[in-house]
Order: sequence, then structure tokens, then C-alpha cells
Amino acid sequence: MSTRSLQIGLGAVFFGLGGWCVVAPASMLALCVRPQFQSQAVIVPILAGCFGAQAMIAGLFAVFSRFSRTTFLAYGIGLLPFFAFDAYFYLARPILTEIGFASDLGGNLIMLAICWAGWRTASEA
Repeated sequence: MSTRSLQIGLGAVFFGLGGWCVVAPASMLALCVRPQFQSQAVIVPILAGCFGAQAMIAGLFAVFSRFSRTTFLAYGIGLLPFFAFDAYFYLARPILTEIGFASDLGGNLIMLAICWAGWRTASEA
């Protein structure tokens, strides 16, 4: 798979999950956050939308930048703390629902696999 295709794959994860937060923040919150941790504060869907917009910006960087082998490695290493986040907020302090956990963990696993493939196939810039 080409480096360009891998970068588009990274961007797709960000556009998909981030777009969900932008287009339907109430849906994302209802499906991904356990009811006892949900808030009816007006600011909450706005913050979820901002979170999604930032993810979509990250997707733009992933798609339109030139990734080297080192970029894929650094990106993959940068993903590792997100696995701790998922574990903590699903297992230790269960705020995420099964859907929230699975969607975030799934997206992170896809991106980690893409980074591994990119690290193996990309040339050094």
C-alpha cells in the first residue's frame, strides 16, 4: 500500500469520528458516555463539536502532509497514551460506554496498524 493511501486511511479515521462529533454531538455523547456522566449543560455539545473539529484538522494534516518513515513512527508512538485513556475510562473509571470504548479503541488500533505499515513501507525524507 502506498504512503499516500495510508495517510488517507489515517485521515479517514479522523474525519469519520471527528465528523460524528461535529455533525451530531448529541448522538455521540448519548451513545459513548454512560448516562450518569452525561450533562445537560449547553456547553457540552459545543465542546464535543470543538473536539471533533480538532480531530478533523488532524485528519487534514494526515492527508496533506508528506509522511516519512519517522513521521509514521512518531505518530504511532503518539497514539500509545490513547490506549491508556481508553482502558482507564472504560475499565478503571467507567465513563465510556461499550460503543464509546469500541469506537475509540477501534480507531486507535486502525491508526496504529496504519502507522506500522507506513513505517515499514515509507522512505526516509
